[in-house]
Amino acid sequence: MKLAQVALMLGVTGLAACSPGERDIRLHRLKTNSGQPEEFAILPTKPLQTPPNFAELPAPVPGAANRTDPTPKADAVAALGGNPARLAETGAPAGDGALIGTASRFGRDPQIRTRLAAEDLAYRKRKSLFSYKIVPQDEYYDAYRSQWLDTYAVLDAFRRAGARTPSAPPQGYED
Repeated sequence: MKLAQVALMLGVTGLAACSPGERDIRLHRLKTNSGQPEEFAILPTKPLQTPPNFAELPAPVPGAANRTDPTPKADAVAALGGNPARLAETGAPAGDGALIGTASRFGRDPQIRTRLAAEDLAYRKRKSLFSYKIVPQDEYYDAYRSQWLDTYAVLDAFRRAGARTPSAPPQGYED
């Protein structure tokens, strides 16, 4: 009986060691393996509308957008009180052309997101080369741990320099 209790305690302790602890791996791994549809990936279509005059309908164009297609950017702008008609083809407001032109005056790489994703994957693979884990964990925390800021040290440095800082919870405080 005593041996069974010790084995049970070791098993519970080992299982507790596998928990992510402070890490919240759900923030980085958004894929689901449940076989269920992802509820945030489904965009509802707009309700059908009867046109005022069927004779004045435009000719159908294969592959072109129609009125019931979801337009999440324009819908978000309208929900926040903006004018979706002011969105340019790039998704930026038409009035931001000068800002976009200035920001891209030295050129811009249209494949920047793809290139950065590939570089990030290579960096994480290089950092996790010798870190084998029994239970899969989010490698972002391990790869970028050396680049983390100590928020309380930075807050203290700003306060010592005389900068007004907002209140922050005390160190070690948890919700």
